[in-house]
Amino acid sequence: MANGFMGKILRVNLTAGSIAEEAMPENKMRKFLGGVGIATSYLYEEVPAGVDALGPENKLIFMTGPLTGTASASSARYSVVAQSPLTGIWGHGNSGGNFGPMLKRSGYDGVIIEGASPGPVYLEIIDGRAALKDADHLWGKTVNETEDIIQAGASQKPILASIGPGGENLVRYAAIINNRHRAVGRCGLGAVMGSKKLKAVVCSGRERVALHDPETFREVSRKQIGYLNESVLKVGFEAFGTNLVADMVNARGGYPTRNWQSGVFEQIDEMNGQAMTDKVLVKELACFGCPIACGRGTAIKEGKWAGRSGEGPEYETTNMFGACCGIADMNAVTMANYLCNEYGLDTISTGSTIAFAMECFEKGILTKEMTGGRDILFGDSDIIVELVEKIANREGIGNLLAEGTKVMAEKLGGGSSAFAMNVKGLELPAYDPRAAKICGLGFVTANRGGDHITGFIEAPTFIDAPILLVEESYIEDPLNAKPEETKILVDMEDALTSLDALGGCKFMGALLKAEDLVDLIQSATGWEDFSTDEFRKCGERIYNLIRVYCNREGIRRKDDVLPDRLMKDPLPEGPAEGMILDSDTLETLKDAYYNYRGWNLEDGVPSVAKLQELGLDELIEDVKKM
Repeated sequence: MANGFMGKILRVNLTAGSIAEEAMPENKMRKFLGGVGIATSYLYEEVPAGVDALGPENKLIFMTGPLTGTASASSARYSVVAQSPLTGIWGHGNSGGNFGPMLKRSGYDGVIIEGASPGPVYLEIIDGRAALKDADHLWGKTVNETEDIIQAGASQKPILASIGPGGENLVRYAAIINNRHRAVGRCGLGAVMGSKKLKAVVCSGRERVALHDPETFREVSRKQIGYLNESVLKVGFEAFGTNLVADMVNARGGYPTRNWQSGVFEQIDEMNGQAMTDKVLVKELACFGCPIACGRGTAIKEGKWAGRSGEGPEYETTNMFGACCGIADMNAVTMANYLCNEYGLDTISTGSTIAFAMECFEKGILTKEMTGGRDILFGDSDIIVELVEKIANREGIGNLLAEGTKVMAEKLGGGSSAFAMNVKGLELPAYDPRAAKICGLGFVTANRGGDHITGFIEAPTFIDAPILLVEESYIEDPLNAKPEETKILVDMEDALTSLDALGGCKFMGALLKAEDLVDLIQSATGWEDFSTDEFRKCGERIYNLIRVYCNREGIRRKDDVLPDRLMKDPLPEGPAEGMILDSDTLETLKDAYYNYRGWNLEDGVPSVAKLQELGLDELIEDVKKM
């Protein structure tokens, strides 16, 4: 058994009410590293193709990595995977805080949740002992209320990952929340948890992560923390949090405004990092073991929501509830963010869906009769707060918005799919690829759908931040699509997928080199011959496993496509004025990307030769049937 792992997984069958402990298979550890890699391996093996994401056959898998909970900098992350109710394909969320480290300290690397409980329950794991407990008294409670109730009755304070009313009511982009404000946000995994009537996973423990060479591990960790402490990125994030990048993206003309009708927000000074600091910041917050402290402890100090406090908003949230909805009211955006955390909703999908509803209302596709007589207009600060509550409770028009932009467009018609801003059903993050072409390729090749963090390609395009995990991550001209630069995206996706599997934060990827992580892996696990090449190969292996999972669900090249707005509607103003990412250019980029990946050009399925090269022979028969 390799060090860095606890060596045990819990399997919880909610239908039977049974809990079993099983050994982590050694053959999965080095092959898939941990986290998203091992979790996806289980999901592929155990969940049949075409499964109903909200049915009992779907499985919800929590998994940590070998660095999670160690002294390594910024290694607090854990992953959750399942079939997504929002996209119908592979779903993945990843969160920080300190739930992941506490799950390991409770004695386990991960938990596989299967079946569905007949009534509300929560899973308690304390010092290696697991039990299912009645949660009738918690059903209907917010995340904050749930944490307060469970922690008040505990002898040693546990850490929770729980759902709010959004997950209970099966909002298709419901989130799982830990530490009140940290979200497994994307893909609707909170709805999967709600469909299983599982209110929370509650962890507490004192076990330590065994390391092969603790002294070397501590020495390498101290050196890495020194790198992070000296970085410009750390200084910026400590001062302004992730909203530091708002001015940079707006200056490039790629800041989504009024549902992506523009890329420049004229009131950016009301919504940028400085505005957040001036208006709502109370203190900086950090995840377990993180020297960066990009989190924002905030409070609303005036107006109708004065006295409310919490964490955030982050950059994506500030844009989606702000400029994307035509709003320059930091208090309203902050309140909407608080409610998303309390009700358990993904802020990107929630804000984007509201912005889509605003444009549909503006165009007469969504009518007052459908909204219960309420105008849904760009610039209305009150409506974003109202709609978060309606969505979480599936009340009135919120029942339609709870389905996400893809399903909304299918139901509303009127040409609205052209400006339903999602890829494969997952709402897009706040970087307009018309102003940075390769970002569009990143959106369509990210396995879970419209996603920025898989390849983090916005870092070298909008933010001018190289990714040190990748030896060459320089994009010469973001407005000019160069097929050869797609290799940078491939390398970034692979390296950052390995980082996810290890349990590290993406910001480590911008500040540390692959050699640094390899030193940690070797001293943690005892894999003394683990190399930088193997580090990258592990990420490529996991990425291809996920792609085949999505292919098995029907995804092909034709599905790797952007909304029409980005391919046909030129940006009307700003530095990227007149720009689109047209279909021909996107297809040219996809040709180059698929060639680098070793995927078939016709359908975007990994070739048999590529699977053999990666040691994924177990997938070959499935691929041959596609």
